[in-house]
Amino acid sequence: MWYFNIISQLSYACGMSGCGVGEYGNQKKHETMLNNDLFFVILQPIFKMHDMKAALFDLDGVVFDTEPQYTLFWGEQCREFHPETPGLEHTIKGQTLTQIYEKYFSGSLECKRELITRRLDEFEQGMSFDYVEGFLTFVSKLKDMGIKTAVVTSSNRAKMESVYQKVPDFSQLFDAILTSEDFAESKPSPDCYLKAAARFDLDAADCVVFEDSFNGIRSGRAAGMKVVGLATTNSRQSILPLCDMVIDDYNQLNISDL
Repeated sequence: MWYFNIISQLSYACGMSGCGVGEYGNQKKHETMLNNDLFFVILQPIFKMHDMKAALFDLDGVVFDTEPQYTLFWGEQCREFHPETPGLEHTIKGQTLTQIYEKYFSGSLECKRELITRRLDEFEQGMSFDYVEGFLTFVSKLKDMGIKTAVVTSSNRAKMESVYQKVPDFSQLFDAILTSEDFAESKPSPDCYLKAAARFDLDAADCVVFEDSFNGIRSGRAAGMKVVGLATTNSRQSILPLCDMVIDDYNQLNISDL
């Protein structure tokens, strides 16, 4: 949808009546009658609203403000088992548990997987799932406009069961929920977001991705989708070069901005 601003108008005496619209590149000419004078009004586009048909949300740090909790958990595990790699907890953001295990807990550390899984299950049972500020209002507006909504997360179904128990109305907010079991490759591969678009029978250009982690942002980019970055996990300056726009929360975002 285009929004136009009148930048000039011309008129001349004319005995004809009627109106019409012509194209001038990105401008439009509108002809109309006023007091027997034919006016030519040149309309210049102010902005073009993205024809968004689906909004695809990562979960942690995008729907729920949980990333700080996970950073603490994985920080403890990484310092215990990978003290040689400071900050590893930031590198693994957006990866599935299976992928983390394959990359960082193989060989001599494979025997630690069961322990870490048990710790993670216990940790997630005690987690709080608070929505990112403004999210509920934003997603409600999307649904009112007929825009599809989906969660596309690297979390597994077991984790999601904890979410459903603590936030009973969560699933009603979305038309689809895709977890790590639904795609073959984890972020930053585009696989998950392409499968989400296919779920709605949409092209990549019809979708907008909402992400907070570097892997997630790269995943949306690789899928050929517009990406809105949330500065809930990483700084605005660090993710801005990879995103179309960056917000702190959904109170800062209007659907017309997309």
